Amino acid sequence: MIQTRAVIIRLEGNDALVESTQGGGCGNCDREGGCGSGKLAQLFSNEPRRFRVRNDSNAQVGAVVEVNLPDGMLLHSALIMYLLPLVLLTAGAVVGMQWSYDEASRDAHAAIGGLAGLVLGFAIVKVLTARQRLSSVARPVIL
Repeated sequence: MIQTRAVIIRLEGNDALVESTQGGGCGNCDREGGCGSGKLAQLFSNEPRRFRVRNDSNAQVGAVVEVNLPDGMLLHSALIMYLLPLVLLTAGAVVGMQWSYDEASRDAHAAIGGLAGLVLGFAIVKVLTARQRLSSVARPVIL
């Protein structure tokens, strides 16, 4: 399970808007031998990370809480977000090349097929993430 400390900013029904008090990474960033991914994340954004979580513990605004994401959900989401559009882009390019009627138009057909595959991939990702957002299994919760 992936866990992080956060402060509750606002309550919205059964959900809470929380702000992460930890930087990105595993917590070993400041230690010798740590990977430093949290420091790298700070280079790109100094804004605090805010996200919506399920508040089954009825924690109140201002409380410091542990937020938990189920095992495998981060990898699953990353595969959907990044790998699916890439695979469909490649498949679209291959199909586009196969549909070309001569050598001169092969690259153009591959580009059009790749673009169509990429757009289809993003559309599927949008549907899957909307469905995943509604799933209680995929949502982070306050411990």
